[in-house]
Amino acid sequence: MPRKARSHRLRLGRVNEHGRVYLVTAVCADRYGWFSRFEHGRCCVHALSELEGEASTLCFVVMPDHLHWLMQLEAGDLSRVVQKVKGSATRRIGQLRGRPCRVWQPSFHDRALRREEDLQAVARYVVANPLRAGLVSNLGQYPLWDAIWLE
Repeated sequence: MPRKARSHRLRLGRVNEHGRVYLVTAVCADRYGWFSRFEHGRCCVHALSELEGEASTLCFVVMPDHLHWLMQLEAGDLSRVVQKVKGSATRRIGQLRGRPCRVWQPSFHDRALRREEDLQAVARYVVANPLRAGLVSNLGQYPLWDAIWLE
């Protein structure tokens, strides 16, 4: 007998700590490759840029069927901030397509980083995802990533 999905249990015990750095992973519904289309990936990138005062993006990579996002929570609730990103990206993609769509799986995965962890090492790991997935042979070929350490 198939087991019932328990993604709702990911929220149990989730603690929000302002100033804490989180590694967030959000996956597309049914692992569909929404972000294989560059313009859909840019919708996700724009959604990340709309969080003034709520979260600071340290780095991200938008993969064809999921998002990895290293961020620092500044205010509010982590679940609410992620919901805002997912909702904004979904609305933008729906506008491009001319009809509503379901882009994301419910919930997300997060990991609070310890203060002593090397953020740049975690960021390098995050943005190297397209290389490890074999999507490109050089990270400069992949358009849907960024890191604050490049500025």
